[in-house]
Amino acid sequence: MQFEFGITSRLGNRQINQDRLAVIEQEGGALLVLGDGLGGKPGGDLAAQTLVDTITEELNLNPLPAEQPEKFLHELLRRAHHAILMAGQEQKPPIAPGTTAVLCLVQDRKAWWAHVGDSRFYLFRNGLPLYRTQDHSYVEKLYQEGRISLRHTHDHPMRNYVTRCIGLQTRDPEVTVSQPVDLREGDILLLCSDGFWEPLDDARMGAAIGEGRLSDTLAGLAEQAEDASYPNADNTSAVALKVVSLQQPGRRTPPPDQPDRRTADPLASAIAEIEQAIRTYEKEMKKK
Repeated sequence: MQFEFGITSRLGNRQINQDRLAVIEQEGGALLVLGDGLGGKPGGDLAAQTLVDTITEELNLNPLPAEQPEKFLHELLRRAHHAILMAGQEQKPPIAPGTTAVLCLVQDRKAWWAHVGDSRFYLFRNGLPLYRTQDHSYVEKLYQEGRISLRHTHDHPMRNYVTRCIGLQTRDPEVTVSQPVDLREGDILLLCSDGFWEPLDDARMGAAIGEGRLSDTLAGLAEQAEDASYPNADNTSAVALKVVSLQQPGRRTPPPDQPDRRTADPLASAIAEIEQAIRTYEKEMKKK
């Protein structure tokens, strides 16, 4: 697979930037990481940096592709959680830092994602948000229970309170991990902090994100989010991946008059056709 990456992070109207991001690309796939350190408590930047550092170290030790992607993502966040607790205890005096976390793993033409807190993952296809994570936040809980309207989620006084995070408390974090999703060329996977997504609606992001270079688009959206939130703009960060090609670099498609060696064998070709038919009519068969 071939990718285009984009990344941006702006300070906003804050004294320090507590967001941290990473793009880890290996021969077997790619992993995107974003953490938004919890404000109001000391060490938010320490927690987010430890999240990124721990995951980077783990992938150096255990390169992609992951054999069990869902368990792999869960374990990455569990290890990052304990590394953050340890980093906090090493401070003088000890502190209890925390951060949100969102990861996206891309390998074998599929994507998986995991998150804790209110930093989000989006999958945009043809400008539409095909998938989006559901925030682990107090306001999202009120909305899902029907106690407030969607309009009131944007100005609720507790909109920045998360119900889950990495670090902060000793018990293991409750991580939400997705099922695998088949990717298509042109798909854009976006990870962003609440300072990025909150001032922008999903349609506005989708309309812009497929235009031009990905890094330029993210920078422009971040600037819009920052301007819309002035003078109370939060740290505004995003990292994204665009699927440029599902083919491996250097692999050529055989010309029409030359059979593909992978399907030249009659038995292999027949099996491939049967498998394709099963996939095509799987939903109809299930309905019966």
